[in-house]
Amino acid sequence: MIALRQVTFARAGRPLVVDASVQLHAGWKVGVVGANGCGKSSLFALLSNELHAESGDVELPASWQIARVAQETPALPDSALDFVLDGDVELRRIERELAAAEAKGDGEAIGHLHARYGEIGGYSAKARVAEVLHGLGFKDADFTRSVAEFSGGWRVRLNLARALSCRADLLLLDEPTNHLDLDAVLWLEQWLKNTPGTLLLISHDRDFLDAVVGQILAIDLQRLSLTSGGYSDYERARAARLATQQSSYEAQQREIAHLSRFVERFKAKATKARQAQSRVKMLERMEIVAAAHVDSPFHFSFRQPSALPDPLLTIEKAAAGYADRSILQNITLTLRPGCRIGLLGRNGAGKSTLVKLLAGALTLQNTQQGGERKEAKALNIGYFAQHQLEQLRPDESPLQHMARLEPTTPEQELRDYLGGFDFRGEMATRAVEPFSGGEKSRLALALLIRTKPNLLLLDEPTNHLDLEMREALTFALQDYEGGMVVVSHDRHLLRTCADELLLVADGKVTDFDGDLDDYAAWLAAQRNAEKAPEPEVAAEKSERLNQRAEAKANRQALLAQRRPLVKEIEQLEKQLARWNEEKAGLDTQFADPDFYATVDRVKSEEMHKQAGLLGEQIDAAEMRWLEVHEALEALPAID
Repeated sequence: MIALRQVTFARAGRPLVVDASVQLHAGWKVGVVGANGCGKSSLFALLSNELHAESGDVELPASWQIARVAQETPALPDSALDFVLDGDVELRRIERELAAAEAKGDGEAIGHLHARYGEIGGYSAKARVAEVLHGLGFKDADFTRSVAEFSGGWRVRLNLARALSCRADLLLLDEPTNHLDLDAVLWLEQWLKNTPGTLLLISHDRDFLDAVVGQILAIDLQRLSLTSGGYSDYERARAARLATQQSSYEAQQREIAHLSRFVERFKAKATKARQAQSRVKMLERMEIVAAAHVDSPFHFSFRQPSALPDPLLTIEKAAAGYADRSILQNITLTLRPGCRIGLLGRNGAGKSTLVKLLAGALTLQNTQQGGERKEAKALNIGYFAQHQLEQLRPDESPLQHMARLEPTTPEQELRDYLGGFDFRGEMATRAVEPFSGGEKSRLALALLIRTKPNLLLLDEPTNHLDLEMREALTFALQDYEGGMVVVSHDRHLLRTCADELLLVADGKVTDFDGDLDDYAAWLAAQRNAEKAPEPEVAAEKSERLNQRAEAKANRQALLAQRRPLVKEIEQLEKQLARWNEEKAGLDTQFADPDFYATVDRVKSEEMHKQAGLLGEQIDAAEMRWLEVHEALEALPAID
């Protein structure tokens, strides 16, 4: 068990968590959430004994082995397989001792060491490591390559593989899905669900958290709070808590106002002075409830494109690749305003290659055979990929980047715009060089959005972004009027922003008939197909295939019935939220005693009439919501 008792810890003299107590049991899988800079990584440093508490006690079992993903990987000559195996310290120690015992001919020591080697799974260690490396996207040929040969992103994967393979009692993972594509994320999700150890996971991927963790440990306002369930359960519990807090705050404010008015009216009257003084003491003793505050620091939207030609971009019978190596063939694709395309495909299949082709960063390989790429005259591409971060000028501030983009725009307007991406005050004028990956990504997105693109090409735009920034980006993309093609391992973003899915596989780009759950099943089938099949009777195999085809057809038919109902429910819920908010605002005004003294009768009647109309609309929408829900529940469940 991990126990924190009245713990306070800080960084650079700034308190992050104050007087916190929490217990985490062995085997738990815990998601750690909170705003950037709140202390999540510092909590990991505290548990790893890299940071010491200012006060309080931190207790972990002394025998526990703790694994974390290293932040840096030097350019080592060791092979990828050996580098990952080196993470299991005991296994490597026993191998060294075995070699020494065999050199001495010490039969007793050899026997003991072989027994222990078997107990820790030493004989199957290479197979386990190979499974992890395959899951994270490495090929067999990569196992013997030196660490120095891999790029930075692939070295991050090697560090992750090393942490996953070392048989730790406590695994601390800080944003493990950064630098992974969707198929690696789905594999990691299953691996973490099945691992027997205790897991603490920092992640800004809500779908990943929901699938893996059973508890959420939140850091907010220098406090720790533990909630059972996944991230969605935490959000619901937090919303309910904030609603209760806001209700208590408003009730207390009304009571304070009432007591204050009494004191003001009667403090000078001798007959009421004692009662007034009593109420003053009540006010002094009252423990003030803080107003609930959940505002996101991010507020931005895409600017209206100057033009929306149709089509924006057309690719016909094209091939793309590098040098003499072809990656994709016979690509035919038309991008129009309003299209929202998500690209799916396994690592190395060519998703980024296709995006580069669309962006014009790659030339077509088969123009002699009629392949072509046609741009609309008014096409304005907004292309985001991780290499865009390298194009930021390290010695310039966000404000200087903006001023270079728009030299005639007033500085205050640029500051206001940057504030929507949480570059406020001094942050707007600091040099970019020491910025975190998330801050650089936010700046690159801010610069891209400002150019008013009519075609967005986004290759993993959520890497390094926290939950609030991802949510703000999701809302902005939903309102965007141009065309969009996105590659992302964030399933929440894909589900909410992509209306069409394309599969990049086997050198082709085809429509994917299904949703992300179907894609996960497709990936699993692909992995299973790569394993050596067992001999089976042809008739049995044919029957199974027919059954699967029939089950898939039934499932597709059922999905076709469910989708319009689900979409209508979502639309009704959004409309109800707007109407309820508007009606609540009117009701608050009607409940204010000063309202009728400041608003004339005609205006008051109009507002009451509007409130009545809103009530009727809410009643009708709620009735329709119930009807649609009943219709949805009446449909058979999807297996």
